[in-house]
Amino acid sequence: MTPAVIQLAAEAAERRSAEVTDWGARIAWVIGLLVLVAFVYWLMRQGWKWRGALQSDLPELPAAPEGLPAHRLALTGRYHGSTTAGQWLDRIVAHGLGVRSRVELTLTDAGLDVVRPGATDFFVPAAQLRGARLDKGIAGKVLTEGGLLVVTWAHGGTLIDSGFRSDRAAEHTAWVEAINSMNQFTTTTEGAER
Repeated sequence: MTPAVIQLAAEAAERRSAEVTDWGARIAWVIGLLVLVAFVYWLMRQGWKWRGALQSDLPELPAAPEGLPAHRLALTGRYHGSTTAGQWLDRIVAHGLGVRSRVELTLTDAGLDVVRPGATDFFVPAAQLRGARLDKGIAGKVLTEGGLLVVTWAHGGTLIDSGFRSDRAAEHTAWVEAINSMNQFTTTTEGAER
């Protein structure tokens, strides 16, 4: 080998890059990121608890009475949450109303029975139903226009909007008509009693 080739080989060996990975710094960044994620999760949890404490004046949810009359309509789908009526971003979290879940809705002459596996079930008496409509969103969930069944009901002096989505969205219109006709009947009956 000639001295020039040897010198080129030596220079090439010197030009190799240094070791790039600094394990200490990398581990510190990963730990810092995990602490940040845990802190943000803790803040979200505290916000949820704070919102529940603000809504603590809301009474307990009524349970379904024994021996409900035959159902008018039944639906399976998703419960997307409840908000203060007319304020689609003001989520209600007290008494489990903020927990999303599967749902089985049953509308009877006595009211609306909401069965939620893994969450608190509740019952809305017919006298408390204020109406229903098709909408596109409720706190944390936005769908296509008319993709959400929103039922408005009164509970403890507060009007509440609860959002549901059927597994078969074509059922929503029948639900709106049935609940609104019940509401008109209830309002007429209450007015005649006074």
